[in-house]
Amino acid sequence: MKKAILVVSFGTSDEDTRRKTIDVIEKKIAKEYPEYQVYRAFTSNIIIRKLRNCYNTIVPTVAEAMKSLVDKGFTEVIVQPTHIINGIEYEKMLEEIEPYRARFEVVRIGKPLLSDTTDYKELVNCIVSDNHVNEQEAILLMGHGTSHHANAVYPAIDYTFRAEGYSQVYMATVKGYPTLEDAIGRMKQRQYTKVLLLPFMIVAGDHAKNDMACDEEYSWKSILLREGYEVDCKMQGLGELEVVQEMFIRHIVEAE
Repeated sequence: MKKAILVVSFGTSDEDTRRKTIDVIEKKIAKEYPEYQVYRAFTSNIIIRKLRNCYNTIVPTVAEAMKSLVDKGFTEVIVQPTHIINGIEYEKMLEEIEPYRARFEVVRIGKPLLSDTTDYKELVNCIVSDNHVNEQEAILLMGHGTSHHANAVYPAIDYTFRAEGYSQVYMATVKGYPTLEDAIGRMKQRQYTKVLLLPFMIVAGDHAKNDMACDEEYSWKSILLREGYEVDCKMQGLGELEVVQEMFIRHIVEAE
């Protein structure tokens, strides 16, 4: 059998953060599965177009990648997303895979990063162990958020930090719930003087740079400064964490 692993990411046009995250994840998967050939696809059409038009870099959609694997004679494919939640992008990926299922002898699909409570606890403990703060400091995570029902993962993660005993860590999202205002309201109930801002995204891309850490008045950094906090921003995508990379490999093992 000719076997492939298709690693599906939302994508990024930021080369620096891609090298630290998506590239590393793909290389680790290739090392773990030497009998498979590893390929890449993105789900963001905007990023795919930007890479093509601005950087002359071609990254296929999931449908294009699946067709290419068929044309190359692959008989088995494992599709592993690097998405965080089972949201819009994940469902889009599944839709693009479906027309090609019958063209392979075996198609297995891995789960996104956060798919059960084991994932939640593993990631929560990893984030805390990687970021040490004192009693006067809080950690605030910036998630993307979505109108999709999978947005429930974000408040669930927020709860998991509390359940694991990490009361100084707060979750907020750019486009969902909980909001930044929700998190600030809760932080004001404690006597914090400093906030560490972290992107809760696989890559530290546009949202991390432009919505979280820039000096514009609308950024989370600027808003927190106006609230009287000292603010540090750590530009590290979740994909840079070794535990996260290993979680994706575990999801390949568990793929169905």
